[in-house]
Formats: sequence, C-alpha cells, structure tokens
Amino acid sequence: MSPYAPLTSAAADAPEHTGGLLLLIPGTAGLLTVAVLGIVLLLFLIIKARLQPFVALLTVSIAVGLAAGLSVTELFGTVQKSTATSVIEDGMGGTLGHIAIIIGLGTMLGAILEVSGGAEVLASRLITLFGEKRAPVAMGLTGLIFGIPVFFDVGIFVLAPIVYAAAKRGGKSILLYCLPLLAGLSMTHAFLPPHPGPVAAAGLLHVDLGWVILMGIVCGIPAVLAAWGWAAWIGKKIFVPVPQDMVEAADEAKAALAEEQRKDGITPREDPVPLGIVFTIIAIPLVLILAATFSSIAMDPSTARSVIEFFGNPFVALTLALFAAYYLLGLRRGWSRKSLETVSTASLKPVANILLVVGAGGVFGAVLQASGIAQALSDTFSSIGLPIMVLAYLISLVLRVAQGSATVAIVTTAGIVGPLLQAGDYSQPYTALVIMAISAGSIFASHVNDGGFWMVSKYFGISERDTLRSWTVLESVLSIAGFVVALVLSFFV
Repeated sequence: MSPYAPLTSAAADAPEHTGGLLLLIPGTAGLLTVAVLGIVLLLFLIIKARLQPFVALLTVSIAVGLAAGLSVTELFGTVQKSTATSVIEDGMGGTLGHIAIIIGLGTMLGAILEVSGGAEVLASRLITLFGEKRAPVAMGLTGLIFGIPVFFDVGIFVLAPIVYAAAKRGGKSILLYCLPLLAGLSMTHAFLPPHPGPVAAAGLLHVDLGWVILMGIVCGIPAVLAAWGWAAWIGKKIFVPVPQDMVEAADEAKAALAEEQRKDGITPREDPVPLGIVFTIIAIPLVLILAATFSSIAMDPSTARSVIEFFGNPFVALTLALFAAYYLLGLRRGWSRKSLETVSTASLKPVANILLVVGAGGVFGAVLQASGIAQALSDTFSSIGLPIMVLAYLISLVLRVAQGSATVAIVTTAGIVGPLLQAGDYSQPYTALVIMAISAGSIFASHVNDGGFWMVSKYFGISERDTLRSWTVLESVLSIAGFVVALVLSFFV
C-alpha cells in the first residue's frame, strides 16, 4: 500500500504496516493516542528541552510514525531507493519544492528594498502626507506596505529608527507609533505571501497563491484596522518614552551598514528612491499572481490566458519583481553587480532555519497521512460537529500559545486539517479562508515564549508588563478579527 493512498478506515489500515511498533491501544483510539502523545512530545521538546524546532519536528515525526505502525522502510526508504517510497523524504521534498523558491526570491526582494532605503522613503513620505498629528497612521501604513516583501524582524530593524524620530517629534508615548507599525508588519507576515506561514500552508493544502493573497487582503485589512484602534487607545493609557540607548544603537547600526556598503562598493545616489518605484516593485508580484488566478476563472483556455498564467506563476512573478528591483533600485542608482550579489546572498542566510522548520512540518504531515492518524483525526473532528474553520483556528491557537512559533503552529495545523479538507472536497477560495484561520490562530497572544515578544520589548524600550498589556493584546486583536472575517466569508464561498 502506498503511504499516501486514501485511507477509508484508519483502524483497519494501521495493522497492515509491518516492522513498526505495535499500538498498545488498537484501532482509531490507538492512532488518536499516538497523535496526542506526539503533539505533547513536540511541545515538551521545544518548550522544556529547548530543542531546535526543526530537530524537534523531525524527531517527533519519526517517533509518531514508528508508534503508529509504519515500518522503517516506509519511513526512510531502502538503500537502493528503487522499490519503496520514503515518507520522510517525500514529505520534506514535496513541501520545500513548492515554497523554497518563493521564500528565497521574496527574501532577496525584501533585502534590496531594505538596503536601498525604500523603507525610509516610504515612511517619511507618508508622515509628510498625513502630518504630525496623523503620524501613527503613517507608521501603520508603512508597516502594512513595507511588510509585504520583508520579514517581521527585518521590518522592525529597518523601521525602528523612523519610529524613534516620529515619537520624539510628537512627544507622546512610543506605543502610539510603534504599535500601528507592528500591526501592519504582523498582519502581512501572517496572512500574505511571500511570507513563510501562508506560503507553507498553501503548499501543504494545495491552494493557488492568488487565492491566498486575495483572502489575505480581505481578512487582513479589517484585522489591522481593529488593531490600529486598540493601539490608539492603549497608547494614550500607557506612556513609554523613546529609548535613548536604542536610538544611539540604531544610529551606530546605520553607520556600520553604510560602512559595509562602502566596502562592498555600493555607492547609492544621494537623492531618495522615488516612492512610485517602491510601490511598483511591491505591486508587481501581487498583481501578476492575482491576474493569473482570475484568468483561470474568467477566461476560456486560450493563448492570452496561457500568457497571463505564465507571468502570474509565483516563481515568474517574483523573479520579474526581483529583476525590476535589481535595475531600478540597484544598477540604475549606482550599484555594481557585485553589490547586488553580496546583498542577495547575505539575505538568504537567515532563511535556512525557516525552510528547515517548514520542511520538517511537511514531514510531520506526511507521517500523519501515511500512518492513518490523519484519517482518524479527520473522522474524530468530523464527529465533533465543529466547523473546520473553527477547528483549524483553535488547533493553531493552542499550538501557538503553547510553544511560541507561528511557523510551527501553521505547518503542524495544516498537516492535521489537510485530510478534513480533502474529504470535504472544498473549493480553493474556502481552503484559502481555512489558511487564513490557521494563520490567525498562529499569531494569537504573543508572550514570553515568542522571540517577537522580546524583540518588541527591547527595540522599543517597553517593560515586560507593558509589553503584555500592549503588544500581546494587539496580536490577539489581530488574530480574533482576522478569524472572524474569515469565518463570516466562509458562509458565502
């Protein structure tokens, strides 16, 4: 039996695996017990043992597979690799084959926008447009727009000095300025490609990225507006001064970056990057991918549709955006080809951990599927009667609060709810909304076990108590609002 064959009866299929460990509790109950113990072990290894999430996921995947009855051959294949399929290799390769290219291209695109000064131009122009009184709104829009191509932590590093400057000019609590920015960065990181979470979920659940982008915008915008409302209220209740030590550190980091650029031969022009170019580069992949998605719905098969779908393929769309950034923000503004290579290569170094964690999450999902656990979970959750949207949100939420990593919460939840979606034959738009529910759950209540919590606290000089009162609640508002919108929309698609 192929490890990926549909399982009509989890209880009947599990004993067919030879070479694995015998279940102490037979049938569906045994498979569910293995699933629960596997998740508990995963949380223990990450939270208590402080094991790296990639290693923890891989270890638990192997343990769960053996405990559920998969043989060593099914898990790892054979030396010749000609007669057996390896669940682990297929789970890793099948997942990374879809998302590695997207995350890699998106990361390089964000790095060029960052180093070229595009973020600073965006923020300063928006502050000028909205005025000092509406500077928090400008900060929020900066996070929302610049957060599309860059990772959350990179966005904080690049934009924090701008927040310091705006808060010093306004003379108010830094929370009024940093929280709207953080809401925008967090929303795009959770809901929109090319960020790892939504891209990984799309790959695991086989959803077109165009639908994920569309639903991410529709669910994310109301969520970020709700978060901005909370930020405006709490920013007036808690006064946090601008952290002078971080201002000085930011100035030093900026000087160091300029020195590194000088050594690498990067001599950017003195005049700022035109705002229109920044918007255009960010819009290129979003517009092309969405156009391809809608052409498959609105157009009959034709040469024109094939051309649109070609340019709207995520790989092609992001490559075109990257080439546009290379030319418009790099070569045209005095960069050498070596400088472009240096910045692009350096940007990929932090991505390795993300890709390994996502790939291991794919392995976990493949093991659940191959062993029959996923089918047992599907049957059990279906009998509970809760909508799949609610289940997806709650599972992701619990995993997020327990172990802190949004990526681990997303890939683990996607592996659990995937069989439910396959059994129900749901549409692409509905499945994209389920991804929004998973993503929303993965950002709920950021607290002390989340690296983002400490980054926010230290970068903006907020005490742990006030970070819990402001940032943790902000993330919960984003999470709940995004989920509610996704749930409501699910009744109409």
